[in-house]
Amino acid sequence: MESKIEVLSTVTVENSSDLYKIVDTLNRTLKRENLMFGLALDQEDKEKAVFTIYRT
Repeated sequence: MESKIEVLSTVTVENSSDLYKIVDTLNRTLKRENLMFGLALDQEDKEKAVFTIYRT
């Protein structure tokens, strides 16, 4: 069975050392709603982070 992951939204924000805590909490709380959250450093500006919401 094939799993599709759909990007619902992406936003670039100022990087903070605590952002991962928000992403972790969202993933733990909303996984049963078929939502997944991602966080990555912006490739062009390491002072920014890219936050993405996915539907799984």
